Amino acid sequence: MKYSASLCAGLLLVTVSRPAFAESAEVEKHIEAVTECMHTPVILKGDPCITLEKRMEELHVHGVSIALIRDGKVQWARGFGVVAVGGAKVTPETIFQAGSISKPIAAMAALTLVEKKKLNLEADVNSELITWKLPSADAAKGKQVTLRELLTHTGGTTVHGFPGYAKGEPVPTLIEVLNGEKPANTPAIRIEAEPGTKWNYSGGGFTIMQQMVVDVTKEPFPKVVHDAVLGPVGMKHSTYEQPLPATMGPAAVPSEFDGTAVKGGAHTYPEMAAAGLWTTPSDLAEYVMEVQRSLAGKSNRVLTQAMTEEMLKPGMGSWGLGVQIGGAESDRYFSHGGVNAGFEALFVGYEKHGDGAVVMTNAQGGSRLADEMMHSIATEYGWPDFKQVVRTEVKVDPAVLAKYVGTYALMPGFDMTVTVDGDHLATQATRQGKVPMFAESQTKFGTRVVNAEIEFETEADGKAKAMVLHQNGRDLRGEKKN
Repeated sequence: MKYSASLCAGLLLVTVSRPAFAESAEVEKHIEAVTECMHTPVILKGDPCITLEKRMEELHVHGVSIALIRDGKVQWARGFGVVAVGGAKVTPETIFQAGSISKPIAAMAALTLVEKKKLNLEADVNSELITWKLPSADAAKGKQVTLRELLTHTGGTTVHGFPGYAKGEPVPTLIEVLNGEKPANTPAIRIEAEPGTKWNYSGGGFTIMQQMVVDVTKEPFPKVVHDAVLGPVGMKHSTYEQPLPATMGPAAVPSEFDGTAVKGGAHTYPEMAAAGLWTTPSDLAEYVMEVQRSLAGKSNRVLTQAMTEEMLKPGMGSWGLGVQIGGAESDRYFSHGGVNAGFEALFVGYEKHGDGAVVMTNAQGGSRLADEMMHSIATEYGWPDFKQVVRTEVKVDPAVLAKYVGTYALMPGFDMTVTVDGDHLATQATRQGKVPMFAESQTKFGTRVVNAEIEFETEADGKAKAMVLHQNGRDLRGEKKN
């Protein structure tokens, strides 16, 4: 396949950036296989292969960077496309915002402080917070929030995620973010549920953790994480500094769902632990491999083997300390996705057999491509997970589809809006793009985008009263709001 860097009649043609070192013919065959025959995570019978080039065009993704881990080593790293329309090629050294992938690296840094006895996983967070305290709440029912609960999203804390601050906008201090005080653009981070009783993803919890780290070390958060994780692991193209220092780069330019550049460029995130990491797939691969080596007792550059095992112990919602845990009990993997304004990414690392991959994009909606690429990699390299699911589509009367239209509250601050788009339904989750759905029955619908299904609960007249989202072995129910 021949690639070029140009914009012709509105169609993005992909540029491939190859590393300076020569890769073996076998590796080249692997790369060709994963980029020439992609599939969405869920396919319908007869669906053809899709090339990476085509998917980038369809999803308006200008740039993609991938690092592939095989047997505990980076087998290949490659950039595809450009940093921006008319811009330079994406290379393995191009820096992207990692979004929520910031959380697992930040969690690892916090755990180094636990091992040094500067933080305690089980203590009341207010016993270690100095410059700010988490206010008490009736919802806590007398329980205290712990660091373990913050890192596993079980602390009952509010604020799912953060939109960041565009260029020229005033940026709040961390205390202003915690209190929801202007110029912060998110509500105050507070306790809304009894700690330890349910899993609820909370970027707010990681922001509390960031304040804890700053309080006990009396050092800037980027320095703490650099000294504890980034430096020892060898993540040379990574930083939590916000905004990105001019001395680092080159960096990709973020883009919207339609491919236009995010106005003013990359957003600034004072919520560094939750969303502030700048990095590359190759650097994130170093993190993944360090976790794999530490778990095997072959490295303790950051954490001891025992603490790494604790970090990867699946708990409520199948989450460890900062990472999601998946796969069969005999062959687990750890992973995390990331979504910032104009940047989306995903990594997966297997615990026992030294395999994994990192995919980063400079586009809103890039998570779809990253997920599809992970499925393509899994198919080519024989991973036990992320295989395509084959389903069958049925036809549903448009009059029936209309009865499902509305907004459903799945979690505090996280809704799913359902609309009719032509002859099918479409869903749009909070801070995410619109996703087309296909009908599997009169009440159950799937999507090619991700291995997930939604099922409607209806009244006697057929109108929906609630929705249940089936995904990753979890059932999330949401009442219809309107």
